[in-house]
Amino acid sequence: MNMVEQFNTALEKYIQKRIIVAKMELDYELAVLFDALEIGDQEQVQRSKAKLAELREELLVLEK
Repeated sequence: MNMVEQFNTALEKYIQKRIIVAKMELDYELAVLFDALEIGDQEQVQRSKAKLAELREELLVLEK
């Protein structure tokens, strides 16, 4: 296996692991958002929405 193939293999493994972690982060942030909505914490709602938007963008890039 040449250097380019090794790099591509390593990159693909990293991407697959990052997708899994990002999905776990997404699940967690959705739970945080739900809790914030239930108690009316608008600041946390906005932070969670911003984090969810970042994760969405990252997943769109990683999964293409």
